[in-house]
Amino acid sequence: MGVRGIMDILFDKTMNLLSGMLDYRSTRHKIIISNIANMDTEGFKPSDISFKQVLGKTNAIQMTTTDPGHIGRKEGGAAPVEVTTSEEKVKIDTEMANLAENQLMYNMTVDMLSRKFKAIKTVLTEAK
Repeated sequence: MGVRGIMDILFDKTMNLLSGMLDYRSTRHKIIISNIANMDTEGFKPSDISFKQVLGKTNAIQMTTTDPGHIGRKEGGAAPVEVTTSEEKVKIDTEMANLAENQLMYNMTVDMLSRKFKAIKTVLTEAK
């Protein structure tokens, strides 16, 4: 396996997936903060984005049809991620819990990226 093959393994799928997760967590953070900031605004309804929508949007996992009986993947990709709005009023307890959970997941994703870079550094150091 050449250097290009090793780099593809080290970077492509995992890095794209983790990068997408950071984007998702950052976007969700902005939405939750907006919900909290506007909780006293008359008629304001809280918003959120669904992780399932983001997961469906990622191209990190490619599906392959290996048998004629398999169901093929639709062409054209997934629909863009949409922000959904609730019909309920903003509940500060719910929003603060969402914010804390989102922050923990963001930190975990950053930690996973850090570990990935440490592993790459180790591979490059030992390859000398």
